[in-house]
Amino acid sequence: MASAIVFQLDGGGVNGFGESGGRTKRRVMESYLYNEDVKTLDVIVIGGGVIGLSLAWELGKRETSVLVLERGELGGEASSAAGGMLAWCDPHLPEAARGLAALSAECYGEFVAEIEGASGIDVDLRKFGTIVVDESGPAAFLAESRKLSSTGLAELEPGLRVGQRSAQWWPEWSVDPRRLMACLSAACRARNVEMITGVAVAEVEADRRGVVGVRTTDGKLNAGAVVNCAGAWASEIACWLQPSPSPTRPVKGQMLALSGGENLRHVVRAPEVYLIPRSDGTVVVGATVEDAGFNKDTEPEKIERLRAAAAALVPELGEVREVWAGLRPASLDGSPILGETSLPGYFVASGHFRDGILLAPGTARMMAALLAGEGGEIAALSPRRFSVGSAVA
Repeated sequence: MASAIVFQLDGGGVNGFGESGGRTKRRVMESYLYNEDVKTLDVIVIGGGVIGLSLAWELGKRETSVLVLERGELGGEASSAAGGMLAWCDPHLPEAARGLAALSAECYGEFVAEIEGASGIDVDLRKFGTIVVDESGPAAFLAESRKLSSTGLAELEPGLRVGQRSAQWWPEWSVDPRRLMACLSAACRARNVEMITGVAVAEVEADRRGVVGVRTTDGKLNAGAVVNCAGAWASEIACWLQPSPSPTRPVKGQMLALSGGENLRHVVRAPEVYLIPRSDGTVVVGATVEDAGFNKDTEPEKIERLRAAAAALVPELGEVREVWAGLRPASLDGSPILGETSLPGYFVASGHFRDGILLAPGTARMMAALLAGEGGEIAALSPRRFSVGSAVA
C-alpha cells in the first residue's frame, strides 16, 4: 500500500478535544476533489468514533493512506457517551464476539501504551477489577476470578453495601472514554493523520469491479476500499447492496455522573445499575436501554432511579455532576458486523452495541489485517450474514 497520508480536518475551527485545525474543510476537500494529480486513497473510513479512529491508528502504523470522514465531531456520539467498562468477562457478551473480546483483552494494555505515548494524554486506564453482584459466573478468565465472602468484600470495598447478595471479583479494567477519544485523536494527529469533520457520507460509489470511493455532502472522493464505521448511522450509508450489509439501529442509554467516589476503587456491576469510578473521584452511573430512535433527551425519573440504585450500593456517593444520553449501535442479531461485504472493497465495522470501547483494539487489528489481504475474518460476524443476494447496480 501507499505511504501514510492519513488526512485530518476539523473544519478549521476547534474540535471536540480542544485542538484547532490547520486548514479549513473547504481547502482540504478541494485538494482531493476532482484533482487528477492526487492519488486514489487506499482506504476511506466513515465515522470518527472509537472504532473508526482505532482503525485509522492501526492503518497508519501499516503506512496505509486513509481518510477519516466524520459527520459531526470526533467521538461525539456513542464513544464519548459510553461508561468505559472493559467487560471482557461478561457472560452476556454475544457468543460470536467472545473471541474478539479475548483479542482486545490481550492487546488493550499495548494499545493504550502506544496511543498515550504518541499523544501524551492519560486515558485513566484502571486495572483494579470489577465487583459483580448477583451473577452466576464469568464467561472468561475463570482462573483469575473469585467469589467474595462478606469479609473479603468489605476488605476490597468498605463502602459497598450488597446485603446478602452474592459477589465476585472479575479481572476487568476500565477507561475514561472521553479521555480515550482525546488521546486517540491526538495520537492520530501525531502520526500525521487528518480527519475531516462535518462531512456526511451519503453513498459508497462503485463500478462493476467494486468500490471506487464515496459521495459526500461536499463532493466525491476516490478510494480503493471503504470501511463503514458509522455506528448507529451505519445503515443510512447507501451502497449497491440490498438489503443493507450494515443493518444497525440506535439504542438509547441514559447515564449520570456523581461526586463522592474517592474511596471507590473497583467497577461495580449489579443487575439494576453499574458504577464506574474515575481517578478524579467522579463515579459514572448507568444505564438505561431504550428503543427511542435518535432521541437523546434525558428523563428526570429515569435518572433518579439510577441515582437511587447507585446510592443504595454506595451510600457515600454525592451530588449529581452531569446527566446525558447516548445512542449505542445495535445490529439486527445483537453481534458486531465486521468484514468485507459482497461488494468488493466495501467493508463494515459497526454494530458493537454496548461494547465498542472494549472491542476497539481487537476490531482495529482484525479489520486492518482484512484490508491488507491477510485474512482473519470471523464468519459469524461477517456482514455477508445479512445478504440474500449479490450486489445489484
